[in-house]
Amino acid sequence: MSAEAILDRSEETAATAPHVDLVALFRDSGIGDVLAELDRDLVGLVPVKTRIREIAAHLLVERARDTLGLASGAPTLHMCFSGNPGTGKTTVALRMAEVLHRLGYIRRNHLVSVTRDDLVGQYIGHTAPKTRDVLKRAMGGVLFIDEAYYLYRPENERDYGQEAIEILLQTMENQREDLVVILAGYEDRMDTFFRSNPGFRSRIAHHITFPDYDAAELLKIAERMLDAMHYRLDDSSRTAFEDYLAHRIALPNFANARSVRNALDRARLRQANRLFADALQGGKPTGSEALTLIAASDIRASRVFDTPPPDPIR
Repeated sequence: MSAEAILDRSEETAATAPHVDLVALFRDSGIGDVLAELDRDLVGLVPVKTRIREIAAHLLVERARDTLGLASGAPTLHMCFSGNPGTGKTTVALRMAEVLHRLGYIRRNHLVSVTRDDLVGQYIGHTAPKTRDVLKRAMGGVLFIDEAYYLYRPENERDYGQEAIEILLQTMENQREDLVVILAGYEDRMDTFFRSNPGFRSRIAHHITFPDYDAAELLKIAERMLDAMHYRLDDSSRTAFEDYLAHRIALPNFANARSVRNALDRARLRQANRLFADALQGGKPTGSEALTLIAASDIRASRVFDTPPPDPIR
C-alpha cells in the first residue's frame, strides 16, 4: 500500500472515530465559574490556582474518556494541602469540593472540616465510633482534616490516634469512589507525618503547597476585607497598616490572612471607642465618613508597634 493510501485511510479512521467536545463539556459542567470564583476570591496563590486548574482539566478529560469507553479506572482524588495558617487552604478545599461535584466525582457538594478532637477519643472504645460518625457525615463529599499530623502522637503510648488512622486508611482505600479526603497542615510537619505513616502517602494523589502572602498581597486582602464590611483606609491609615504588616510579619505566630483579619477587628474596636469618646465630648452626630474610616491612630495603637522595627532588607 502506498504512503498516500495509508495517509488517506488514517484520515478516514480519524474522521469516523468517536469524538467528544471538551469545550462543551467544560461549559456544561460549570467548573469554569468555580475557577473564576477562586481567582476572584483569593489574592495571589498563583501556584495553587495553577494546580487546581490542572487537576480540574485532568478530571474533565477523564470524564470525556469515560463517555467514549476509555476510562482507566476511578482516579485517586485524596489530597494534601501544606502551608502556614491563613493561606486559604479551607477556601480552596471548598472550591475543590464544588469542582468534584460538578464533574460527578462526588455525590454531594459537601465538605466536613474536622480536627483530631473530632476523630480521636479519650478512652478505650471511644475512637472508633467517633471516627466512623465523622466518615458517615462526610460520605459522598469531602472530608477536610486540618492539622492532620496531630492524629499521630508517638510520644504517647496510650494515645488512640493510631486507631483513627487505621480506620481512615481503610475507608480511603475501600470507599475512594464515594469520599475524598484532604489532609492539611504545616508543610514540615506533614512531611514528618507521611514518613511515619506511609499508608497515607501512598493514598494521596495530589500534594499542593500553599505559599505565604507577601506584604502587598496582605494589604490587598485587608482592603478587600474592609470593603466587604463597609470600612476603608485613607492614605495615612494605609501607610500605617503597611508599617503594621512590616512589624507583624517579623513576629512569631504570624498567620497570614488570619492575622490580618484579627488586626482589622482590633482596629475596628479602637475606631468605635474613639468615635464614641468624640461623640460624648462634642455632642454632635457622627457622619458616614467617620463611621467608615479606619484612622491611622486606630492602627498605630497596636502593641505590635512596641517591638523594634524589622531590619531593612539590604
